Amino acid sequence: MAKPKPDVVTCSECGQYNCYRHDKRYPGICATTDLAGEERAELVDLYAGDGLDGTLARAAAEVEGLYYCKLNRIEETVAFARRIGAQRIGIATCIGLIDETKILVDILRLAGFETRTALCKVGSIDKTEVGIPEELKIKCGHEACCNPVLQARLLNREKTQLNIIMGLCVGHDSLFIRHAEAPVTTLVVKDRVLSHNPVAAFHTIKTYTSRLLDTNRLQEL
Repeated sequence: MAKPKPDVVTCSECGQYNCYRHDKRYPGICATTDLAGEERAELVDLYAGDGLDGTLARAAAEVEGLYYCKLNRIEETVAFARRIGAQRIGIATCIGLIDETKILVDILRLAGFETRTALCKVGSIDKTEVGIPEELKIKCGHEACCNPVLQARLLNREKTQLNIIMGLCVGHDSLFIRHAEAPVTTLVVKDRVLSHNPVAAFHTIKTYTSRLLDTNRLQEL
């Protein structure tokens, strides 16, 4: 199957990635070479500064540099939270991952952090109240819709200093991030079919998940 041609040339069309190590060469069209000197300097100042952006950037780089391929994502999250000075950590969790969230709470408390958790079904607003017809429920009867805005508000009220997403649905995670006041990191992404490991779809694109290359099917989703 022929690959679709992009409307614009962006980083996914590059085969050089010279921006990483300076061991190749830049392509003719490149976001790095097109970057204005003034904006580059502003970004350096941002990451090197004393504000929250600089704190987050340097903490992330330090965790990567010290523990590259040595820590799992849970351990990296602990190391990152400590380096940004977070003491109270919020967890926005899917009800389907509440057991895993309870384990995460134990781990974070053992590491010396406070935790606050908000479940996706908090508020218990029925789906029909927000315009979802009964036939689009997973099961008829009372079925609470996910409530990521309230999850964010609850954690905001608790003055969390870092929030962790535990398996919020596609779109619900967007709403949570939009309304959360503290920085947000994702520990688990929702993928019910692939046991919350969506990367598996890319690794099996020539076999089990080849349907992802079916143009008609994709356009009907």
